[in-house]
Amino acid sequence: MKVTCPHMGNMYLSIKGMLEYLGVEVIVPPACSKKTIDLGSKHSPEFACLPLKLNIGNFLEAKELGADTILMAGGCGPCRFGYYAYVEHEILRDLRVDFDLVVMEPPEKHIGELLARIRKITGNRPWIQVVKAIKFGFQIAKAADEIERMSYKIRPREIRNGDTDRAMKSAIRELEGAKTPDELPGALGRAKEIMSAVPADMNKKAIKVALIGEIYTLLEPFANANIERNLGKMGVEVDRSIMLSEWINDHLFKGLLKGMPSSERFKKVASPYLNYFVGGHGQETVGSAVWYHRQGFDGAIQVLPFTCMPEIVAQSILPKIAEDTGLPIMTLIMDEHSGEAGIITRLEAFIDLLQRKSEQKEALTS
Repeated sequence: MKVTCPHMGNMYLSIKGMLEYLGVEVIVPPACSKKTIDLGSKHSPEFACLPLKLNIGNFLEAKELGADTILMAGGCGPCRFGYYAYVEHEILRDLRVDFDLVVMEPPEKHIGELLARIRKITGNRPWIQVVKAIKFGFQIAKAADEIERMSYKIRPREIRNGDTDRAMKSAIRELEGAKTPDELPGALGRAKEIMSAVPADMNKKAIKVALIGEIYTLLEPFANANIERNLGKMGVEVDRSIMLSEWINDHLFKGLLKGMPSSERFKKVASPYLNYFVGGHGQETVGSAVWYHRQGFDGAIQVLPFTCMPEIVAQSILPKIAEDTGLPIMTLIMDEHSGEAGIITRLEAFIDLLQRKSEQKEALTS
């Protein structure tokens, strides 16, 4: 068995670490690229959203490397993501590309359901080893999130352009090199040292922008035109409403791990704008705009794939939140035709607006 998974930010690190700890061979697809989206768009329905098309491209590229089993997350509710795994499987069958499919859907009742699904890949390995592997994969996700959060603060303040990106690559390689739970703390320590060594003026004031919206386009850099990196180069400190480890705890572990940040903080403040579930992260997007305003952020950017119904619902509500709170909010809708140069132009205009507003606010208070 050679297992692959679609790219979604650093998710591959967790899956690779978890399965290799159990002795399962993992084939990581090449990073998402123009070839990936071209392959996916060619063989996907035109109306399908960007994540499905990139997933198809990932699987076809992984097949070329010898993968024979797909492991991916599932979902429920109005969001189409819940059945995309099965649609993708049928598309691959039509192309005579043979894969076994294992879908990690959210447990309906308890964590044992998740363990049973993982059992399809792990075989008869002892349960205690399987649980250790799941914990290891989760700890890798937490470590990667910690490094990403460091980059959000360092990148807009770096002395030499590009130092943070280079440090990030080295730091992620350190995490990837940890093959057991005992090796991970040392790898994380070295990764943090690499990030801390980036020359930066940490006293420099930076515009703060929240990135909110749909999980895939927030986590996958290729899908969002490298928005975190591009905003950082403009001197902007970002914060992302969805982090991988938090999503795993909320979505797959059903909040089993207490004390972690949760999307519940966004749902609580979404009312009176949207007080019920609309699928995906629609309700959380609405609530996160309110939450980040209360945290003193200068602006927010909603990122979503074209045709994403839950985010379209949220998008229709965000102007009211902007009006009530004074928080500037921009929406970026991504598909296979989105160009990074055009996105950068829009970002520059938005950041210029935020800087002028910040300067006016300082002038009034001084």
